[in-house]
Amino acid sequence: MIFSQLRELGILGINNRIGRYILRHNKRSSYPLVDDKVKTAARAEAWGVPMPENYFAISSFGDLKNFPHQISKLSSFVIKPANGSQGNGIVVISEVIKDESGWITFKRSSGRIMEMDEIRHHISGILSGLYSLSGLPDTAIIQQKIDMHPVFNDYCYGGIPDVRVIVHEGFPVMSMVRLPTKDSDGKANLHQGAIGAGINLKDGTTHHAVIKNQMVEVHPDTGHRLDGLKLPHWQEVLELAARCYDMVGLGYLGVDIVLTPDHGPILLELNARPGLAIQIANVAGLVPRLERVAQEVSKGLTAKERVTFSQTHF
Repeated sequence: MIFSQLRELGILGINNRIGRYILRHNKRSSYPLVDDKVKTAARAEAWGVPMPENYFAISSFGDLKNFPHQISKLSSFVIKPANGSQGNGIVVISEVIKDESGWITFKRSSGRIMEMDEIRHHISGILSGLYSLSGLPDTAIIQQKIDMHPVFNDYCYGGIPDVRVIVHEGFPVMSMVRLPTKDSDGKANLHQGAIGAGINLKDGTTHHAVIKNQMVEVHPDTGHRLDGLKLPHWQEVLELAARCYDMVGLGYLGVDIVLTPDHGPILLELNARPGLAIQIANVAGLVPRLERVAQEVSKGLTAKERVTFSQTHF
């Protein structure tokens, strides 16, 4: 497909994403609130935005001495680099296994067993900056593992799905749900082989799906059709995403939300440089929606009013 056809379809490309939206609408001073997950959690707490609990953080190699004792108190957890991206460096431990002698091993969401030395080695890589955006030394966050909402029982392999919402100047403009697969090692990460299923903003129902930019109709591991899944708490999902604009002040933002069985939607993380594959999953371009927001919407609307506008026009 030639560039003129892509423009006609309203497809947002990498250069325009950076030049017209990220650089123009995202102040550099606000990036740490998004790039550093520790700072994101602190800001979310101040704003009353629900997130998974951070149990503790490991910021130096010396902290690893206390890790076995700290982790022995938990039944499950997630390890995340504070400044990671694209899901790199995230390890989900679904069960902490203790035998009669007190020996501890860890079961990942994919079913693989890890030893204590493997976990500590992985955290050492995080501390060294192996997964950080800048390559600089980083902090490892030990975070609460969220249980999956039962609506996804037939749509996931191993891990927890999340909902990505693109928010422009506080208006949700496009969304998809990312569904883990065996190839993605149970992670909701498109680059690693998870499914991206486009969502109708009006009612929260999936309509098209892709794996690594190829359209698919059924989940490769469960065999379940990917269209027609209606997400619960949809209005709350969109309003939570819209509020994140007010919380961090970035005009072009990716908001990742998880649906929990007991507490509804909660914020997982924010992204100041959200990817473009969401357009393939929705079989639609972002440009017309972004321009509609920029040209026709007055300022001063509440998050709920911005969601209403988006559902009416997109």
